[in-house]
Amino acid sequence: MRLRVEFTTEPFDLDEAPAHALVAREVIEAAELDAVDVGPFGNTAEGAADAVLTAVDALLRRTLQAGATRVSLQVNVLGEGDK
Repeated sequence: MRLRVEFTTEPFDLDEAPAHALVAREVIEAAELDAVDVGPFGNTAEGAADAVLTAVDALLRRTLQAGATRVSLQVNVLGEGDK
């Protein structure tokens, strides 16, 4: 099974990326995922279910430790034709 996760961390800072946002980027880019798109207001990543779920666990734990006050995420199961 393949999954796509979309997530944001808060609070936002438009002048400089907060520590929790940098940690989120580090976690997702280090994970064994097939597709990663990191942006200023939303992030997505895709991969095998185990890899995505492992990354989400690390993402939640590490961003909250780094000062995130909210982590919003959505996980979708991808069909064979979804990219």
